[in-house]
Amino acid sequence: MVDDSSRASEPPPVVGDGRASEWMAQAVEIGYQGDPSPNPHVGCVIVKDGRLIATGYHVSAGDRHAEVMALEKAGPQARGATLYVTLEPCNHFGRTPPCTEAIINAGISRVVAGCPDPNPNVTGGGLTKLRDAGVEVVTGVLSASCKALIRPWKKYITQGTAYLTLKLAMSLDGRIATRTGASRWITSPESRARGHRLRAVHDAVLVGVSTIVADDPQLTVREGPPARNPIRVIVDSALRIPLSSVVVATASEIPTCVLTTATSSQKAEEALSERGVSVVRVPANSQGRCDMREALRALAQREVVSVLCEGGAELAGSLLADQLAEELHLFIAPVLLGPRGRPCAVDWAGPDDLSAAPRLHRPKWDVSGTDAYLTGRVRYPSRPIEDA
Repeated sequence: MVDDSSRASEPPPVVGDGRASEWMAQAVEIGYQGDPSPNPHVGCVIVKDGRLIATGYHVSAGDRHAEVMALEKAGPQARGATLYVTLEPCNHFGRTPPCTEAIINAGISRVVAGCPDPNPNVTGGGLTKLRDAGVEVVTGVLSASCKALIRPWKKYITQGTAYLTLKLAMSLDGRIATRTGASRWITSPESRARGHRLRAVHDAVLVGVSTIVADDPQLTVREGPPARNPIRVIVDSALRIPLSSVVVATASEIPTCVLTTATSSQKAEEALSERGVSVVRVPANSQGRCDMREALRALAQREVVSVLCEGGAELAGSLLADQLAEELHLFIAPVLLGPRGRPCAVDWAGPDDLSAAPRLHRPKWDVSGTDAYLTGRVRYPSRPIEDA
């Protein structure tokens, strides 16, 4: 996910020892650790007399929340300390007890919360309960950075749909393969490693069935530190995915889902189900293909918070046309494949006018091996972009 470095533009509130932004920045950085889906990423630091005492983050759903982890590490030193947390402490029983009770019982004197809990399904009041118990509460420190930390989860919890990131790789002249179809490898080893890291931080990786037929990919995390493999999701309106493909053959080991329409073959569904593939039927769009808006809702119902789409060009184009892509990660290799190379990374009709074209909000350019690496949130002219 994109960190748009919002903290740089935020005023530095003065809290306690005057280092509020510094301590909250540490909490944000720590918060990106763990794999808490379908819960949000949260980071926490505890400070006393200007000294860092303990840190914590939400490791996984059902495990201790960030505040509780930090409090356990701090022990008796937590009494009279300041707790910095990126998200309003919970005040309800879910998979774990309320964090507000743990904070109050530990004797924390001040809580600095980065942003309020946006969950509409939970009766909040975490900050109110802390104030009622005599705990000083400060809000708004690095608010934009804290909101960025939970951006995918916020969409999931408030709109009931998965947050979608689009990853593309192409040549300097916008092609994805040579005229003969050769595409391995356009980008550098460093870019491919980044692609694997992107998979590792998303709940699901999404491709169209044409990618399975053409490339027979594994869609797993094979580079970088050991990480959970994302759920593999294949969009296949007619259920033509080969039973011999790698994703089907390994479905009993790695969760694999095929999205299809109501009219696809029941016999094909049974054959896939026998091999451990989950088949999910979603409404069709006007072209008879899977309605991707409904597909993202169906995935959210199965506790998929974030999805990384890796193509192909037609699927990427439909996601942009339907304004479903929230972020873009684009790798541009310093190679020219010519006008007869395979079509560009995104295949769609596009806007009639430049004023209607999607653009990247606060784009960032970087170097990835020999490639250019562009990231940013996608801004659609007809839809204002939120600050988080």
